[in-house]
Amino acid sequence: MREVIRLIGKSLAPGVVLREMLHLMSELLGLNRGRIVLADQDDSAKGGYANTARICFAYGLTQAEMARGVYAPGEGITGRVLATGQPMLVQDIDAEPQFLARAVPRDQLPQETVAYLALPIDVNGQTVGVLACHRIRSRLRHLNDDVALLKILATLAGQVLQLQGLMQEKTRALETRNVLLTHALDAAAVRYGIIGTSSALLQAIDELERVSQAQASVLLLGESGTGKELFARALHLSSQRRDAPFIKVNCAAIPDTLFESELFGYERGAFTGAASARTGWFEQADRGTIFLDEIGDMPLAMQTKLLRTLQEGTIVRLGGKSEIKVDVRLVAATHRDLETEVANGTFRRDLFYRLNVIPIRLPSLRERREDIRTLAVHFMNRANQANQRNVYLSPAALTRLEEHPWPGNIRELGNVIERMVLLADSPMVSATELERFLPSESAGTLNLLASAPVPASTPGNPPPRTLAAPLVRDYLPAHSHTLEELQETLALHRGNQSRAAQALGLTVRQFSYRLRKGAPGG
Repeated sequence: MREVIRLIGKSLAPGVVLREMLHLMSELLGLNRGRIVLADQDDSAKGGYANTARICFAYGLTQAEMARGVYAPGEGITGRVLATGQPMLVQDIDAEPQFLARAVPRDQLPQETVAYLALPIDVNGQTVGVLACHRIRSRLRHLNDDVALLKILATLAGQVLQLQGLMQEKTRALETRNVLLTHALDAAAVRYGIIGTSSALLQAIDELERVSQAQASVLLLGESGTGKELFARALHLSSQRRDAPFIKVNCAAIPDTLFESELFGYERGAFTGAASARTGWFEQADRGTIFLDEIGDMPLAMQTKLLRTLQEGTIVRLGGKSEIKVDVRLVAATHRDLETEVANGTFRRDLFYRLNVIPIRLPSLRERREDIRTLAVHFMNRANQANQRNVYLSPAALTRLEEHPWPGNIRELGNVIERMVLLADSPMVSATELERFLPSESAGTLNLLASAPVPASTPGNPPPRTLAAPLVRDYLPAHSHTLEELQETLALHRGNQSRAAQALGLTVRQFSYRLRKGAPGG
């Protein structure tokens, strides 16, 4: 026992300790052909055990004999100990029909009466292996004395295996964190700042690079939060226009009455308060790239003027009389289904064809789950640095992030990570603690429904209602809209009649008229 304890003090490597333990059992106790049988790990069970066990460490057995020592629970004496967790003492292997003699044939054992001792090895209350050996029956020492000693050795073997498991778990956690940090550092240096290596993302980047030198318009399609602005900037940086301006415009944030002056500028005196001339976004983007985000929100009247600019390469300032030549490459983006918008009459067909020369679809985060870990660590490092914190995620928490549906895509992931860094109670966030920072999946489903494009309708066949929100009833035919529905929709869109009308399937003129008349039916 002293020798075994000394071994454990010198090394916690189970291979070293357990093999030497078996050697001491043979040398000091005369217990021959000792073996330690361990249940196979089951990777699919996340740390569980499979239904087979095999000889992993032995003394007095050849490699061929060890290879034959594979047992199922309940199979033979060894399998019964593994299945029941109870020790078994076979006084005479020749008189025991369940003794298999699988590892060592009986004719290779001494002709004397041979006993077989098998004891369970437990880790955290679960039988994970068997410590067993042969023993010549005719010895002065009682069998029960050997069994008592083997129980202690089996307990020590279980503790060695338990310590090894704990060390492996901590090592895996540290290795995972180091790998993720390395990936985050690598990802930070990815061209254009686009992080990820999933096939869906790499395909989008490949398409972007192949068209970067062309002059044709590019239409970025995808859900909100998938990184359209980042891709638009990447397209600019990879083109010959990289040294010229990159101008981004959010069409959803511009009031209808200001669209023309914002995009094309205005001359002095064009309207009350225009004390001086102002260049618009197109002029500022001359020889560079202009990015029109959420172009699906652009009013129809403005779509006509944009189409003219794209076709002729000229703009006319508001209040101006002369054309100004501009050399601009257009990159547009939308989360809407523009084909449906064209069918509904809310987006010009000719402008759609002009924009849709080179469509690039950006994958949602659900389509690139292998990038979630790298993105999470990137956002976590950025939030830690910005807020002087030191918070990180456990491997189980990272796995939980991969399982979340992420209806808000990368933007939602970044917000969750920032909130977690600010509000976490401990430096390491477990999967359980992470749950309180994740939005409910039911809310995510509603968000997906609410952001889905409005289905096309035909006369007599209005689009179906969805469960997205109460105001989605505005997809009903126009004559069914009540005054309250019109007012609620207008409030939902913060007073923007163009967007409210679009949500209800009406033109702005129809919406304004029915609102003034008090609905229904105008």
